[in-house]
Amino acid sequence: MRKALSSIAAFFLFTIGIAAAAPAPAIYTPDKITWVAGPMAGTQMAVLAGDPTKPGPYTFRLKLAPNTTFGPHFHADTESVTVISGSLWVGLGDQIDQSKLMQLPAGSYVTVPQGIHHYALTKEETVLQLNGMGPFTMTAVKR
Repeated sequence: MRKALSSIAAFFLFTIGIAAAAPAPAIYTPDKITWVAGPMAGTQMAVLAGDPTKPGPYTFRLKLAPNTTFGPHFHADTESVTVISGSLWVGLGDQIDQSKLMQLPAGSYVTVPQGIHHYALTKEETVLQLNGMGPFTMTAVKR
C-alpha cells in the first residue's frame, strides 16, 4: 500500500511539474488587443499568437481602413483568413477585375492555397484574422 501511495504521489508531482512548465493560454478580449501600425498606410496589426516573421504557427489580425487595396499577389504558404467585421472583396487573377470580385461579409472564412494569384479590397473598415505557418510572405504579381 505504501508503495502504491508513493507511486501516486510521484505521478501527481510529475504532472504538476509538467503543468507548471506548459505555456499559459493566450486569452484576448477585444479591449486587451494591442494594435500597432500595419504594413500599409491606413492599416493596423495585432499579433495574437506566434511570430509571423518566423517559422511556425501564427495568428494575427489586420484592421483595414475603407478603400484599402491589396493588388494582385500570392503567398509562399496557404493563407487562411476569417472576416471578423466589415467585408472583404476578393478576386483571383493577375490584375484587379471589379466584375470578378466576391464579397466576403463578417463571419466568412477563406483559404487560398500557396502560389494562387489573388487580390482584395475593402469598401468599409474591415478586421481580418489570418492564421498560417510562418514566415508570412506576400509577393506582388509582376506584370
